[in-house]
Amino acid sequence: MKLLVVGGGGREHAIADKLRRDLPNGTIFAAPGNPGTEAVAASVPVDPQNLESLAAFAADERVDLTVIGPEVPLADGIVDLFDDRDLPIFGPIRAAAQLESSKAFAKELMRDVGVPTADFDVFTDPELAVGYLQELEPPVVVKASGLAAGKGVIICESLEEARRAIEEILGGRFGEAGRDVVVEEFLRGDELSVFFITDGERAVPLVAARDHKRLQEGDRGPNTGGMGAFAPVPGIGSELVETVRRTVAIPVLEELAARGIPYRGFLYVGLVLTPDGPKVLEFNCRLGDPEAQVVLPLTRGNLVEPMTAIARGEGLSDWQPPSPAGFALVTVLASGGYPEAYPRGLPITVPDGIESERLRVYHAGTAIRDGQLATAGGRVLGVTGIGDSLAEAGERSRAAAGAIDFENKHWRRDIGTVIHSSS
Repeated sequence: MKLLVVGGGGREHAIADKLRRDLPNGTIFAAPGNPGTEAVAASVPVDPQNLESLAAFAADERVDLTVIGPEVPLADGIVDLFDDRDLPIFGPIRAAAQLESSKAFAKELMRDVGVPTADFDVFTDPELAVGYLQELEPPVVVKASGLAAGKGVIICESLEEARRAIEEILGGRFGEAGRDVVVEEFLRGDELSVFFITDGERAVPLVAARDHKRLQEGDRGPNTGGMGAFAPVPGIGSELVETVRRTVAIPVLEELAARGIPYRGFLYVGLVLTPDGPKVLEFNCRLGDPEAQVVLPLTRGNLVEPMTAIARGEGLSDWQPPSPAGFALVTVLASGGYPEAYPRGLPITVPDGIESERLRVYHAGTAIRDGQLATAGGRVLGVTGIGDSLAEAGERSRAAAGAIDFENKHWRRDIGTVIHSSS
């Protein structure tokens, strides 16, 4: 069997690693992959946004299943293209991927079907958006509606800060992603990421996780794409996940189907556990990053079977993964300066033999420069520890994170110890 993973970040490394474990004798390609994926997949030098070249490769190699990691190819319609050419692919079509590519679409759909979420409105006119601020109490959340690489959400501690954020977004700070702006109330409570694999009708949960988006320890500083995550989350039981499945995932899937937009693939539901119950913060149309780096190592079921069935239009049937055993925690090693400007090309030293069945190093922003592993992104590596307890997983992750070296390395030493976070 031949599999193709599209993407080259930490999430895609985790996906390729999981598929290799599920299919030890198969052929796995990664396009474009990275220095870490080369241990489990053959790299294909194709840009993830070059949809025609990806489809041609899948056809020429007779790939049995293509799995999409990042959001942009989904938003650009890679699944539609593959479907048109009868190439099996796992992920939502372009219209369904609006759940992530357009926060305005997602928020309005939630309002239509009664999914609990923050009070909000959507604007293209900065004056109207600023006027709406008078209806909210700070802090206020201001979001670029489109895809902004995880950086389009601004938590504003004052109305004046919110006004500036609105003007920056609608003024072009995030380009096309900021054509619309979503202004919403700040939700107080613990965050939770719940992942489902769905054929458009059934939604089967994977292990729930919690990530830490703030740059600094104590959940302070600017938002990032994620500085670490852990799973499972203490105190989160199957009853809450079932509530999310029943009151969020299924109504959204049914509404999309009624609109002629079948949704198939991974569905990520980002929640805040407010005093009034779970409320949806956002949807993603693929596995989260860095959450994939803790969810996938704990996923005991073979994912190739359900993903292939969904890609072929056969549905999930009775597939259900076994309950996860143990805990996983990932510490992200970032470049100094991230999420703003940061240097690239700094040599990385990873101790020999550091990886094991209970310690994985996922490459997110690395490259080979003159034969040396070097930094090539803001989030450079994800160091995942696995243990019988959250404390053990965290100790293993932090010990390895400290042993890896590159200039101006930035990382949080409190991932998983700050259990309560707010957004």
